[in-house]
Amino acid sequence: MRSEHDLVFVKLGGSVITDKATPKAARPQVISQLAGEIAVALATRPDLRLMLGHGSGSFGHPVAQRYGTHLGVHSPADWRGFAEVAAVAARLDRLVADALVAAGVPAWSMQPSASARCRDGELLSLEIGPIEEALAHSLVPLLYGDVALDEVRGGTIISTEQIFAYLARRLHPGRLIMVGAVDGVFESDPIHDPAARPIPEITTQNWAQVRALLGGSHATDVTGGMLAKVEEMVTLVRELPGLTVHLLSGLRPGALESALRRPSAASGGTVIRSV
Repeated sequence: MRSEHDLVFVKLGGSVITDKATPKAARPQVISQLAGEIAVALATRPDLRLMLGHGSGSFGHPVAQRYGTHLGVHSPADWRGFAEVAAVAARLDRLVADALVAAGVPAWSMQPSASARCRDGELLSLEIGPIEEALAHSLVPLLYGDVALDEVRGGTIISTEQIFAYLARRLHPGRLIMVGAVDGVFESDPIHDPAARPIPEITTQNWAQVRALLGGSHATDVTGGMLAKVEEMVTLVRELPGLTVHLLSGLRPGALESALRRPSAASGGTVIRSV
């Protein structure tokens, strides 16, 4: 009988699958590399169940920033922006889904905005029945940061972290792997500071000290940058003490595959846990 702890959530960050400095610029070679690593892990670990998600990077964030979609959607121009953000997010998702299927991963892309409902930026509901059915049939659900209807704002943006946090509280994965451009969390931005020191472990006990060191993203990110992402994960492991979050670089060949196949032996990056 399968344990809930063989379920792993994996987010492919927008910083690694796109060039966040150039609008609508995907990194097809990186996407294919990560898809291949996921395929190898699934082939060698039949007990592994996966749910995948990805960020919008240079596809969704610049458009959402231009229209202010995350702040609210009210006028006809706002709603046109809402539709444009949804379109570019889905365009990137198609590239990711195609690469996964080409690598042999049975990925099933699911559009979050089709069922997501928010209240003042907080995700209230998302249909999980199809996700549970997909996992039961050894499919790999694929979700992504998207627009959503909002009772207060009209419309807004939901990040992959928000979606994963909502689903983790209901599906109880054992691990959540966050794949970015940098190898975990650093005391300062390693993109701008080559001497930045890595933080190998974050717990609920040292979070206050770590929080003071973190800043936002170095590129346009309407979902809050690194600080918001790590804070969301710390809150989640506090609520779900059995969950471990691992942040690592997708640009380090084999890092994702290793983390999926041999979690106890995986090295590098930053681990977030309750204690």
